[in-house]
Amino acid sequence: MTYHISFQLYRHGDRTPINFYPNDPYKNASYWPVGPGQLTNVGKLQHYKLGQWFGERYRDLIGDSYSKENVYVMSTDVDRTLMSAEANLAGFFPPKGDQVWDPKIKWQPIPVHTMPEKLDKVLSMKKPCPQYDVEKRKYMNSPEIQQVLAKYRPLFQYVSQHAGEPVETITDLEFIHNTLFIEEINNLTLPEWTHPIYPEPLRTVAAFSFAIPARTPALKRLKAGPLVEDIVKHMVAKSKDKLKKKKIWIYSAHDTTVANLLNTLNIFDLHCPPYTAAVMIELHQKDDEYYVNILYKNSTSVPPYQLSIPGCDFDCPLDDFVSLTQDVVLTDTQWEVACHAHHFLDLIPTSDEDNSFATIVLLTMGVLLTLLLVSLVFYVHKQWRHPSSHMYQRI
Repeated sequence: MTYHISFQLYRHGDRTPINFYPNDPYKNASYWPVGPGQLTNVGKLQHYKLGQWFGERYRDLIGDSYSKENVYVMSTDVDRTLMSAEANLAGFFPPKGDQVWDPKIKWQPIPVHTMPEKLDKVLSMKKPCPQYDVEKRKYMNSPEIQQVLAKYRPLFQYVSQHAGEPVETITDLEFIHNTLFIEEINNLTLPEWTHPIYPEPLRTVAAFSFAIPARTPALKRLKAGPLVEDIVKHMVAKSKDKLKKKKIWIYSAHDTTVANLLNTLNIFDLHCPPYTAAVMIELHQKDDEYYVNILYKNSTSVPPYQLSIPGCDFDCPLDDFVSLTQDVVLTDTQWEVACHAHHFLDLIPTSDEDNSFATIVLLTMGVLLTLLLVSLVFYVHKQWRHPSSHMYQRI
């Protein structure tokens, strides 16, 4: 088989804690001089080495040097992911030949694209989606979640008592677990009260928290549908010879992004994605057939794992991959309709004809809203020019 294109989604490298609990003995800034939630020097080196590994794996696909025609890099708008992307690229594409601009600096600037988190539905997955919130509340009230909450109620109470604040949700426990994990790997002695619960059972609950955002079919569509669509459309375009140059897409994001993608593809085993965890989705060609491979690299010491989506082998024919993911793939228009007009949720378009219908719906809604605003402005202007008797008059 020969490579055609590759997509790499990875988590940032080692960072400092984002959240501290009130009784945390290490919440003082003196323990974390770079600030909360920031990439550490260890994290920079982790991604530099991962970039070198990428360079070796994809050398035959893209050659020895960076070209903007071949590579597109996208990151969430967060310091640690932007810095991770830059460190990764330093290892991936060290300057060679005429790209060397200073013999003393074995690095070259490479564009990393981003957008504000609240506008980003592809990587940060934080663009507002009212219907997603509805589906999330529905799932959080489901028997599955209620059973988990009941099972770990003593754990919630125990942590609340010692942390100094109410710990009421599975996400709350994940935050506590993450902070303890970071403090432990930084050789800080954890408080005595953590010994009965850390790493287990706290780690098990934290791992389950990563499954929640994309647990149900509706949550999968609305949370990671745009990311899957971005990957699928480029693979299909490449197979039809409509994508001439781009060969690698790099997405620098978070543990939640990695978990959401794997969960949406139904290949997520409960765990907390580690630093630099990387999902690679590759398009290969053998004879006249195209195949999709999915690999997961979550350790520096072992080769990446081969993953197979349900209903397909590791060498998954592209047509089968497209068919098996069509229920979660959402274009921009489809996602907007699904998020903001939830009464049309059952009419999410799956074809060009349906897509036209969705466009008409949005245009109609826009026209009606415009007419309503014009009418309101006209009414206010009329009242100002000719106030009625029950309004205050100028005297």
